[in-house]
Amino acid sequence: MKPGPMSQVIALALTAMAAGSACAGGDPTRGADLFQQNCSACHSVKQGQNQVGPSLFAVVGRPAASISDFSYSDAMSHSGILWTAEKLMAYLKAPRRFIPGVKMLFPGLPEDRDREDVVAFLSTVRGPAPANVSTADSPTRKASGESN
Repeated sequence: MKPGPMSQVIALALTAMAAGSACAGGDPTRGADLFQQNCSACHSVKQGQNQVGPSLFAVVGRPAASISDFSYSDAMSHSGILWTAEKLMAYLKAPRRFIPGVKMLFPGLPEDRDREDVVAFLSTVRGPAPANVSTADSPTRKASGESN
């Protein structure tokens, strides 16, 4: 039996709730401003547009290190992380402490509210998966905790 429109709406709603649960109180408009101030020098939110850092288009729900044409650190490539809102909250607090050995030099956002707002913004930046995202190459091992 083919799923009807109602089951598609329910599935989409459940996915959106799961992706945004950690940032339910976040303000995506403020998050966009914080992203511009803190992240946009290295990251784009445009689909397929990598910079010094990978594109963050549709990052919520995407496996770490899954953009095939971006060169990730070994630590990120082997992290095994699925970027949920909760994982992004933890990572953005202190990236190099959360995944030792990552290339990103950004020290993090120490304030919970700032992280909630940025994650709320990133949760709005989505659409169909970019053509250069490969889930077949997604990481399967945990980061060892050692710098590479």
